[in-house]
Amino acid sequence: MGISLILKISGIGLIVSVACQILQKNGRDEQATFVAIAGVVIATLFLVKEINTLFSTLKSVFGL
Repeated sequence: MGISLILKISGIGLIVSVACQILQKNGRDEQATFVAIAGVVIATLFLVKEINTLFSTLKSVFGL
C-alpha cells in the first residue's frame, strides 16, 4: 500500500464533500445523497485490491 492510495481516497472524499454541499445548498438533497453513496462505492472499489492482499497474507501466515 502506497501513499497514492491514501491520496486517491482523500481526493475522492474532498470532491464528494464539495459536490454534496453545493447540491444541498441548491435544494437537491436526494442527489447529494446519491453522490455521497457513489463516493463510498468508488472508495471501496479502490480498497478491494488491498483487502484481497491482506486476506492472502493472512492465509499464508496461518497456513489456511
